[in-house]
Amino acid sequence: MAPRFALYTAPPAEHPLHRFAAQWLGRDPETGVALPPQPAAGLAAARIAALTAEPRQYGFHGTLKPPFFLAEGCDEAQLIVALERFVQTRKPLRLPLKMATLGSFLALRPATAMPALDQLAADCVCDFDRFRAPSSEQELARRRAAGLSERQEQYLRDWGYPYVLEEFRLHFTLTGRIADEAERAAVLAYLTEQTAPFTQREFELNELCLFVQGEPGAPFRIAGRYRFGG
Repeated sequence: MAPRFALYTAPPAEHPLHRFAAQWLGRDPETGVALPPQPAAGLAAARIAALTAEPRQYGFHGTLKPPFFLAEGCDEAQLIVALERFVQTRKPLRLPLKMATLGSFLALRPATAMPALDQLAADCVCDFDRFRAPSSEQELARRRAAGLSERQEQYLRDWGYPYVLEEFRLHFTLTGRIADEAERAAVLAYLTEQTAPFTQREFELNELCLFVQGEPGAPFRIAGRYRFGG
């Protein structure tokens, strides 16, 4: 099966946020190393491992261009050349972050609206869409199962993902869905405390990361980092 690619933002490997998120999620997407889950927020290690299973698969990141298979006639080398050109004219962004609840999962999110960030994400979606193979009917059905608005359905058909352009909301996911409200509140309180060093200062978004999933079910890995301004 062909690999899937995605354009994400992620902290540098040496950044304390990268190290915290890798330990919390139980995997480092830079190295691929699995890390043993730890008890936290009054929950056993096994429960933390269950709550972080979905984001662990993707690695700690903020989505700019959602995962896609390469279109016919395109290859990874061409994608990398396009990435190298794309970042040449980009300037770093500084993002104030906050812990937030999104539906029933928890994530770090920008604390304020940022038009420049929205434009970067829109450019990633549009400029790299020539590399994206059309979505399968199975993938479309999976997305529709969440219940989509008319605009989200249109974006799903046009771009292969419903939450792009005006529907885009950058988030660095730290849990899967937590149905129990008390448990969600406990984990939110814990993560708010643990991420305070990162929410008290701005996060610098100064590069794009190319994530790759080698085969279905495999975890995503960081295959390359492309710094703004070259």
